[in-house]
Amino acid sequence: RGQKCWYLNDDVRKIAVNDALLLEMLVYKVLKRHFCHLPYYSQLVDLMMETTFQTECGQLLDTLCMNLTLKDFTEQRWTLIVKYKTAFYSFYAPVAMGMIVAGITDVAEYNSCRDILMIMGIYFQAQDDYLDCYATPEQLGKIGTDIQDKKCGWLFAQAYHTLASKEQVAVFDKLYGKCKVQTPEEQQIKDLYTALKLPEIYKKYEEESYSKIMGLRDALKQVPWAVMESFLGKIYKRQK
Repeated sequence: RGQKCWYLNDDVRKIAVNDALLLEMLVYKVLKRHFCHLPYYSQLVDLMMETTFQTECGQLLDTLCMNLTLKDFTEQRWTLIVKYKTAFYSFYAPVAMGMIVAGITDVAEYNSCRDILMIMGIYFQAQDDYLDCYATPEQLGKIGTDIQDKKCGWLFAQAYHTLASKEQVAVFDKLYGKCKVQTPEEQQIKDLYTALKLPEIYKKYEEESYSKIMGLRDALKQVPWAVMESFLGKIYKRQK
């Protein structure tokens, strides 16, 4: 936060690609150093390889948006992007790793945890999209750029495909992904979101997501619910 991206440094540039590959490989060096003598080592490696693949698929879905039109930015596409780009590595993988180390082998328990954590991860990204638009730079620690960057975001997918009139769709077509941050044109998009009552719709979505998560509490038989509460405590109604 508050610093430019690594690849933008003059002495880094394209070297950042190799740096990223080194960081990925270090994951497996750490696993080997600390867990290779343990019976569940191969499970940990498999989990990390699967999570890496899922995340790269999500990143691909996200970056391909540069070649798509706004009509392609549906809620279904957004859900796929955030599920694979964010939810698996941020929410499911840490819990699954702990379950492996704890000796949990019941597939149904892993499935139950994944169901809960996918809802949580998808909600987290909707929250991130909302804050990118409505939180101040001081709250976020950065300036939101989703509108400038033509992101397939939760707010846009709701507005463009469900809520906007033909005239409002025309405004999106004219400005979305074609304006700079903190300009009147960007503010016009944000004002459209507000006029379409997206803050209220988001609050309802947030409560529905929370209710879905809590409704799955009894599905867990071995993993303590406190694990899920620790995640919820960090993200539910966060402001930054």
